[in-house]
Formats: sequence, structure tokens, C-alpha cells
Amino acid sequence: MSKLSENMIKQLKDQILETKFETSSVDVGRVYSVGDGIAFVRGLDDVLANELVHFKDDIYGLALNLEDAQVGIVLLGEDHDIREGDEVYRTKKIIEVGVGDALLGRVVDGLGRPIDDKGPIKTIEARPIERIAPGVMTRQSVEEPLYTGIKVVDAMIPIGKGQRELIIGDRQTGKTSIAVNAILNQKGQNVKCIYVAIGQKASTVAQVVDSLEKHGAMEYTTVVASSASEMAPLQYIAPYTGCAIGEYWMDNGDDVLIVYDDLSKHAVAYRTISLLLRRPSGREAYPGDVFYLHSRLLERAAKLNDNYGGGSMTALPIIETQAGDISAYIPTNVISITDGQLYLNTDQFSSGQRPAVDSGMSVSRVGSAAQTSAMKNVSASLKLQLATYYDMLSFAQFSSDIDESTKKVLDRGERITELLKQSALSNVPHELMIFTIFLNRYDFLDELDVKDVIPFEKYLHNLVVNSHSELLARVKADYKLDDQMIEEMKVVISDAIKSFKVSKNA
Repeated sequence: MSKLSENMIKQLKDQILETKFETSSVDVGRVYSVGDGIAFVRGLDDVLANELVHFKDDIYGLALNLEDAQVGIVLLGEDHDIREGDEVYRTKKIIEVGVGDALLGRVVDGLGRPIDDKGPIKTIEARPIERIAPGVMTRQSVEEPLYTGIKVVDAMIPIGKGQRELIIGDRQTGKTSIAVNAILNQKGQNVKCIYVAIGQKASTVAQVVDSLEKHGAMEYTTVVASSASEMAPLQYIAPYTGCAIGEYWMDNGDDVLIVYDDLSKHAVAYRTISLLLRRPSGREAYPGDVFYLHSRLLERAAKLNDNYGGGSMTALPIIETQAGDISAYIPTNVISITDGQLYLNTDQFSSGQRPAVDSGMSVSRVGSAAQTSAMKNVSASLKLQLATYYDMLSFAQFSSDIDESTKKVLDRGERITELLKQSALSNVPHELMIFTIFLNRYDFLDELDVKDVIPFEKYLHNLVVNSHSELLARVKADYKLDDQMIEEMKVVISDAIKSFKVSKNA
């Protein structure tokens, strides 16, 4: 090789080294390439995973990919003004969010900044959005019920404080309605609520906030919204932000209910980020750590033991399926992380069964441990009766000759499904729900026509509240039914059926 060639190679090497390591500081780097909300930076040798880094014009980023020669950073703002060669500074801080009671009644973005035009939020402290979940020794068993006010849920698939119950189903089957109903029912129950909207239309989020305000639920609720129009990194961060806000209350001994609506879009946002960061793709193009994405979020829901304040955080993650396929990648992941699921059936929804909870596919792995004694008593055979009804119904469609016992099962099943119907954004107090399910347990349903089941339920509730408040108070006192109370309830309901029929025929 000639001397001229050697000199040229040496000069090129020097230029490359100069470009690559233009700054010697471990706290300052330079943008190597930028686009699609992702910046690759060289020079930040000591940057931490998930550390906030600062670009010009108050644009921040999150260091996700720590590679040998560069750092992959997702931008938490627009990338229009960032150019190759711009300086990037370490903040030496993991991304944090303000927490405290000042957030109640407010709508914030994925970084905890107010977006509801109600002024700044004076939070009392900041917490990192990522935290290790409470350990086994800090938890206690989930056995205190969280009342949703939804008959089919509280009677058959009870949810306990500290549980993770998945709401799963196709689009437009009422998943959000169940979650919002659960939030509305916490009024007066001393439970703080968080609704996290991920990748939803801004108009949809506005409707949810409007419903919460109309029913007086915003006074104990925080909404964390990262709409579909926002960048994928903000959608990725939003559920962790909501979780950090809830953990503060849980650590202070409060009960918290958090809804993630929905984690399907959260997984898509993370897939977008991962592909742009050039991470290797796996099944359905999701990265290999997509299970960890949701497990480290949902594991933070817990019921703490008394030594740690006794607080709880109950999680209701929502997953959207395609054509009812619960065996797809993300649904199976989240099913395996949670303590049960409420499966919403499209056919039931289309046929007018609202909420469209499929009692056969739905399960609570906490079970009757998180159910009151009175509800256990009245709902003992409910799930089996419905399963028998649906089995016989499928056979009865192909048979013209039905025996008397089968006809009796079908008639009762028809009345039970009617009894469990409930309109959106309507809640039944637990003590009145016990009276409702009592109708089936002690065979009063057989005395009613199918079309009269719901009208009679309303009639009975009004009668009990106005004329039998002392009995209602005894039921509510400890939610236990003794023989005397059961006999009194039978007399009240029997008289109510007679007076209902008289008033109906009048």
C-alpha cells in the first residue's frame, strides 16, 4: 500500500472518530439521527435505562435502548425542530409524575400535566412511574369485596379489593361501560378511582369524563388520557403514570380502583416504539418483552397487609379481541397475568342481553372469598342454573317436543337472564341487589311473567326502601342473612308480588 493511501485512511479514521466522539462528557451527547419520534444519540455513555434526557426547546426524551455505540431515545414531544448534531443532556432523573389528592377531579396527560383548563396542579411529591411491585410478604389475601353495582358481576364473578380482573371482548360490546359503572358505584365507598385512556379518540374520552361529572364521580376520580392523536411514547407511558398516582394512595392506606382502557392499544404503541428502535420483532411483530410490559404494570395491583397500611389497588385492564379470539397473543398474555376475566359476548350483546357478560367464559379466581355472606347465600346456584339453561337452549332449538322438566329449566333461565339485565351507567346498591337475586334463589321468579321481571324489580326496590327500611338496614349492617331475616324477606316479596299484580291489573 502506498504512503498516500495510508495517509488517506488515517485521515478518514480520524474524521470518523471525531464525529463519533465529538464530546468527551458522559453527560452530554449529540444526535446522530432523528425521525418518527425516535432519536439515536452518541456520547451519553453513562445514561440510565428509562432516564429522562433533555433536548433543546424543552423537549424531553426517554432513554430506552442502551447500545455500545449509541442510545435509542423516544421523544416525549414533536421531533420537527431536532436536527442531527444537536446536543442532548442527561437529567440524571428517572421519569416521574406528581401525586397527591390535588389530582382528584382532574384530567391529565401521560406525563401528569393538566389538560382540562382548570389551572396548574399543586402535587405534594413526585414518584417514578416505574416501581417494583409489592412483594409477597407485604401483601395479604384478597377477601374484601369491591362492589361494582353490576348484578351479573357481583352475584357470579365477584371482584375483591386488590384483584386484577380483565374485561375482554370485541369492540362495541360494552367493555368501557362496565368499567365506568364500577367507578360510578364507588361513590360513598371511600375508594379513589383512576381511569387511564390509552389510544382512545379524544371525543370518547370527553364522553367518559362528561358521564363521570354528571354522576358526581369526578370528585374522587383522576383521568389520565393519552389519546390516539398523541405520539406512541406518551401512550406507552400513560398506564404507568396512572399506576404511580394510584400507588401513592395505596401506600397511604386508601383503596384505589384503576381502569386501563385499553391494553391492546398500549401493546400496539409499544410495538411501534420497539420497531422504530430496531429491536428484533417476534410473534405478530411484537417484541419479546411485551409480556413483561404488562406483567410489571398489573403486578403492582395489590392488597397490602396491615403492617404496610392495609391499602389496596384493584386493576380492571381492558383488552379488545378480534372476532372473539381470546387465544391471540396479547389476550392470552394478559389472561395469564390477571386473576380472572369478564368475557363480553358479541351475540349476547346483539340479542339485547346487557351487560353482555358470558357467565360460562367469565371467571374470578378470587371467587366467593370476595363475596358477602348474604350474596353467597342467594347466588349459590345461579351460575349452574345459567349454564344448564344455555346448554338446554342449544338443544331445544332443534326439538319440537320438549318434556316438562326441560321446559321448566328453560322458563327459569329466561327469567334469570331477564333479571340480570341492566342498563348502562345504572348501579344497584348491594343490599338491594341481594333482594333481586333472592327472587331466583327462593323461586319467586316463577310467579312472574318474563316481561314483568324488570318492572317488578324496580317496584320491589322502591317498596323496600320506602316501607321496609328497617329490614334493609339489617341486611346492610353486616350482609348476613339468618333464618328469621330470610322468612321476613319471603313475606315482604310475597306481598309485593300480590300488590304488584293488583296494581298492574288496575
